[in-house]
Amino acid sequence: MKFFADTAEISEIRELAATGLLDGVTTNPSLIHKSGRNFLDVVKEIASVVSGPVSAEVVALDYDGMMREAAVLRKIADHIAIKVPLTPAGLKACKALSGDGTMVNVTLCFSSAQALLAAKAGATFISPFIGRLDDISSDGMQLIADIRLIYDNYDYGTQILAASIRHPMHIVDSAKLGADVVTAPPKIIWQLFKHPLTDLGIASFLKDWEATGQKIV
Repeated sequence: MKFFADTAEISEIRELAATGLLDGVTTNPSLIHKSGRNFLDVVKEIASVVSGPVSAEVVALDYDGMMREAAVLRKIADHIAIKVPLTPAGLKACKALSGDGTMVNVTLCFSSAQALLAAKAGATFISPFIGRLDDISSDGMQLIADIRLIYDNYDYGTQILAASIRHPMHIVDSAKLGADVVTAPPKIIWQLFKHPLTDLGIASFLKDWEATGQKIV
């Protein structure tokens, strides 16, 4: 499974990238607003830190507007993935962009029917929003399972990018179901490291090592 950071905070991205475990980054208008910075400047800086896909979202809702904005974003770097909404205009743009060799991330997916359309439009990534479905008492994980089944039935190359991650088990469960990518806030990715038995084991080893009086030099 590939790990993407869902953030526009460059310090968080640098910290995760330093682990060697970060495969890409996703951004959206809300994350850009939270950062308080210029959108294009943020995307350029992220692209300079991360060599994997960096999703940058268009804000136009019409096809022509999306294509104009995509043309600007594509110039930033070769590994920019244009993020479009799952609408008729968005999928039309997806088809045109993917046909021209551009990575496309189709976002705001909430049904397997939508995911099927995105795959037919040539999407590089489909972003089902797990957490938002859970928020309305629907089953986000079932959506991941349904999309995996459909894509495998027809050998679609579109990668399932589990999004709207609320907690570490969303990541683990998505991996069990065969999601290709997960994008999550850095704080949730860091939580994957945590286990009380690991902490207790380290404390025990250090105590015993100190008792030996030795040093590694």
